Amino acid sequence: MKIAEDIDALGLLCPLPVLRARKALARMRPGAVLRLRATDAASWLDVPHFCAEAGHELLSAEDAGGVLTYLIRRS
Repeated sequence: MKIAEDIDALGLLCPLPVLRARKALARMRPGAVLRLRATDAASWLDVPHFCAEAGHELLSAEDAGGVLTYLIRRS
C-alpha cells in the first residue's frame, strides 16, 4: 500500500493529532492513504470517531509499545 502522506504527531496531545490529520486529508486526493503516528492515548478513540464522522475509512489502528499508528483512506 502506498502512503501518500505521513504525519508524526508523537508527543502531541488531543486534539492536535486529529487536527493535523484533518488538515492533511483535506489536501489529499480521494482514495489516498494517510499514516498518522501518535502517542496520545485519547487518539485511540478520537481518530476512529473522526473518520466515522468525516466519512474517511480507517484501514487499521495499531498500538506498538505506546506508539499508535493509524492508516486512513481519504473519502
